[in-house]
Amino acid sequence: MQPTSEPRFACDAMLGGLARWLRAAGYDAWWQADIDDWDLIRLARREECFLLTSDTGILRIGIIRDGEVPSLFIPHGLGKEEQLAFVLRHLNLKLRPPRCMGCGGPLQPVPSEELTEQVPGTRAWIDAFYRCGRCGKIFWEGTHWQHIARVLQRTGKARDEG
Repeated sequence: MQPTSEPRFACDAMLGGLARWLRAAGYDAWWQADIDDWDLIRLARREECFLLTSDTGILRIGIIRDGEVPSLFIPHGLGKEEQLAFVLRHLNLKLRPPRCMGCGGPLQPVPSEELTEQVPGTRAWIDAFYRCGRCGKIFWEGTHWQHIARVLQRTGKARDEG
């Protein structure tokens, strides 16, 4: 299987935090807390995703071990930022515009006038708003967004130094 030109990820049940940070780094990352190993493998194969896992048992399954489904083992003991830097470094990926941290969908700019009811007070001090093209969630460049950007900047440097 050849992965698509835009890498997408299927993360095992232990890597929910990594999935969210991959989304913030601009990559579509799928995650579900209680997914069975074989269901995860089938999903990764069907959707042409890289399988990211911290489960050594998954690595022993033939189609993973033999490379039919591209995969990367995420070592135990890494924090979420370290996991992200590890993935970016090992797959030679750059930081990209963020995606929805909830579902991984693309973020599209949306005029603040369209959000009168969704974010009434926030519109007074924020200029840039985005809507997820998949789940419809609204995002804006407030203090949380700025914190995420600082973490990604540190992670990008760790990726380049590693």
